[in-house]
Parts: sequence; C-alpha cells; structure tokens
Amino acid sequence: MYGKIAFEYFGHHVELQPMASARGWYVGTADPLDGTPLSRESLEYFATEEAATEALNTGAWTQRAHP
Repeated sequence: MYGKIAFEYFGHHVELQPMASARGWYVGTADPLDGTPLSRESLEYFATEEAATEALNTGAWTQRAHP
C-alpha cells in the first residue's frame, strides 16, 4: 500500500510503514531521499510498533483526509 497523503500533497509514491513519534506509533511514510517522516496517514496512534504493524497488515486503521 502507498501513502495517499504523501502522493496527493507531496508528490511521492512511497510505501506505508509503521512510524514513531513522541505521541506513539502511526501508519505513515518516510521521505525516499533521507528516511525522515513524510506523512502521517493514520488517524490513530498506536502504543507499540507491533500494534501499528498489525493495523497496517490487517487494514485496522483509518486514513486521514489531509495532513
């Protein structure tokens, strides 16, 4: 799966992955050039990397409409 926000707002067609932030883990994308966070795609934050990975793999997350 690819990041909708990353593509629509930043023009990058990049794969979704679990990403970490100070608020927790989320489904997002990383900049293809330097690996820094590009977009937070999920509305939810998850307590662990495993929970974010599970949500991504099962589709148990909500796509954000905009950044």
